[in-house]
Amino acid sequence: MQPDYDVLIVGGGMVGASLGIAMGGSGMRVAVIESVPYGETGQPSYDDRTVALAYGSRRIFETLGVWGGLQSVGGITPIKRIHVSDRGRFGFTHLDAAEAGVEALGYVAENRVLGAALNARLQGGASSVDLLQPATVTTAELTGDCASIGLDHAGVARRLTARLVVAADGGDSVVRSMAGIAIRRVDYGQTAVVANVSAEHPHNATAFERFTEHGPLALLPMSENRCSVVWSQPAAQAQSVLELSDGVFLERLQQAFGPRLGRFTKVGLRRSYGLALTKVAEHVRPRLVLVGNAAHTLHPVAGQGFNLGLRDVAVLAQVLAEAWRRGDDPGSVGVLRSYADWRRRDNLAVSMFTDGLVRLFSNNFAPLVTVRNLGLIAVDLVPGIKRALLHRTMGLAGRLPRLALGLPLL
Repeated sequence: MQPDYDVLIVGGGMVGASLGIAMGGSGMRVAVIESVPYGETGQPSYDDRTVALAYGSRRIFETLGVWGGLQSVGGITPIKRIHVSDRGRFGFTHLDAAEAGVEALGYVAENRVLGAALNARLQGGASSVDLLQPATVTTAELTGDCASIGLDHAGVARRLTARLVVAADGGDSVVRSMAGIAIRRVDYGQTAVVANVSAEHPHNATAFERFTEHGPLALLPMSENRCSVVWSQPAAQAQSVLELSDGVFLERLQQAFGPRLGRFTKVGLRRSYGLALTKVAEHVRPRLVLVGNAAHTLHPVAGQGFNLGLRDVAVLAQVLAEAWRRGDDPGSVGVLRSYADWRRRDNLAVSMFTDGLVRLFSNNFAPLVTVRNLGLIAVDLVPGIKRALLHRTMGLAGRLPRLALGLPLL
């Protein structure tokens, strides 16, 4: 039986939309299933949420034809320098784009801008991709010669078949749950409080990562001299931090961050989300592959989460396109295992890197404190260590897919 689609992507968020765009020129029949319709992106506001994009992610978006759209509407701020420190102690390190020979180490993108650029490219530049919205998955049968997915599509029950289903539906993936794939969750006992703030002094395109007694505190540069704050708090204290008056919140933030940006003068809406490391027991099964947060979630320290998911996209698109060109079934175990094998090292390295940072800087055992501060200084002074760190955080380590090298899939 001829299936309705070759690839069904469940989830049209940033990861799912990126995959849809990447697959658009592959020759395969592709659909993206999204529960929340794309529509008005809303007017720019002080409280726009952000995502950190590694330099390697810019390369992928350039190859996909998305980066130009991002730049044309603004909302992208380069990160030219990163300052990392252990609050109240002697350890610190500086990372500089000029030392790395690049324009920027990464970028801070406002979510509304990135979403609008992906939406425009998905619907306008990837004509072979069907966008099914609003649609939610109600059933999933992922065995046999093709997968069968039940949908509620704008109130109408439908059933679609596909050679491959891609679960890109986030950390609470419905498809993953329906497939019975187990996850291992390590709760950090922390909650991230996020907000935008303005400061007295210009940020000069510098990102700051402070390790405090409560957890990591990151300030990322934004447009109009704003900074996006991601402040890890003990889970039991997070609600009280959310409920502080603006003035008291800014005072607490000032105490934790210090005077480097002068006085904090304004704060927007505060939101929060729990922090945990999650890993899945299986990334692939016959007819099914998990990508992005459906496959892994990380602590936000070092801003690696979305970038890891985007590399999932770039590798999966290449593996599927090459399999299709050979005449192989894109949902077969052999094809999907080649994807999983490729992604295994990067996933493991990034999860260990972020988890190790959190655990190392959450331990106040005196000898360990001395060692970690000496380590920060060593990163600053030893070129080889700094180069390795830059390659990892910029998304340039290991075997890179074609999209990350600026090359088309085929």
